[in-house]
Amino acid sequence: MSEPQEILIAGGGPVGLVTGYALAKQGIPVTVFDENDELQEDPRAATTHPATLELLGQLGVIDQVIAQGLVSPIFRFWDRPTGEMVAEFDHALLKDDTPYPFVVQCEQFKLTHILLDLIAGLDNCEVKFSHRVTGLGVTVDSVSVDVETPGGSEKFTGRYLIGCDGGRSLVRKEMDIDFEGFTWAERFLVLTTPFDFEAGRGMCYRNYIADPEEWCNCFKVAGDGPPGLWRTVYPADPDAPEESLMGDDFVQNKLQNFFPQGEGYDIVHRNLYTVHQRVAATFRKGPVLLAGDASHVNNSIGGMGLNGGIQDAMNLAEKLAQVWKGDADESLLDRYDVQRRTYAKDYVQQQTIQNKKRLEAKDAQARKRSQDELRAMAADPGKARAFMLKTSMIEAMRAIED
Repeated sequence: MSEPQEILIAGGGPVGLVTGYALAKQGIPVTVFDENDELQEDPRAATTHPATLELLGQLGVIDQVIAQGLVSPIFRFWDRPTGEMVAEFDHALLKDDTPYPFVVQCEQFKLTHILLDLIAGLDNCEVKFSHRVTGLGVTVDSVSVDVETPGGSEKFTGRYLIGCDGGRSLVRKEMDIDFEGFTWAERFLVLTTPFDFEAGRGMCYRNYIADPEEWCNCFKVAGDGPPGLWRTVYPADPDAPEESLMGDDFVQNKLQNFFPQGEGYDIVHRNLYTVHQRVAATFRKGPVLLAGDASHVNNSIGGMGLNGGIQDAMNLAEKLAQVWKGDADESLLDRYDVQRRTYAKDYVQQQTIQNKKRLEAKDAQARKRSQDELRAMAADPGKARAFMLKTSMIEAMRAIED
């Protein structure tokens, strides 16, 4: 019996579409299944770091991403109790390390639209909306998936299946792969407003505000165009009911407590979500592979989740293409597991946990040490560059590829 000549992808979000497009560009037939009836427009991840911009350049979409986003070369740390700007870091110091010495704030739904338009021009990649993967079966050399479609249940068979179906991944669960880690007690509350924090509060496009009682992130996204939108992120009481945390009075008070102004804020979007730090026990089990949130999740401080997912996608697509074309054997896919699990566990998990602890530290001496460290790094170009090679994800991504 001949091998199935197709790669199946569960999940048509940014990671699934990057993977599908990268494979299809190399002549490999791909089918992507997504349970939604269209691309999701929710304003989720936006920060795209230099290491990821390099990969989007290889994919041929960097110009569109920059055009639809905001270029953000600097980021700042603030101390809320004193109102002091503790440190500022400028990616211009990375000009000799990357062709993209800046971050681009481009919401993930824009990237999915860019990719879907490009996929529409290919004859070997199909994205099937309203197709929900409900089960799967694995043989030595193929994977079959049961899919609930508008016309009823269907079965599809491929040579490989890639689970890009999010933190609650059915693919991961069906393959009985543990999702190791923990869940933070507090949830994160995200409030989006057109209020201009740059003009009104002296903020740059990316700000991390430390406070022993209640930290905050404040950053700008392009939205539908000028003047753009600002998102603020706060820790939320784990015991408070959701309807209270999402209520008009509460969210207005939240913004006013941080950034007082005479009139109420126009809040165009609000979201409350549970925050996890978890990594799958393996990213590969036979012909089934995991990428993106299906394989690792983390808190959003520092904007590393989606970046890690896109990096998974490009790493996996490169290796799968070599195996598919007969240029490498199956063991290369084990290297994907080793590289990307190492990256997720030893870098993204550790860095994002450290980012959160830096903002929420309660001990006065610990807070002082952290702020003194930031000031010293910002004042020394060599130390600042070394710090940004980490925060931009360049250092770790290159280390795992050596």
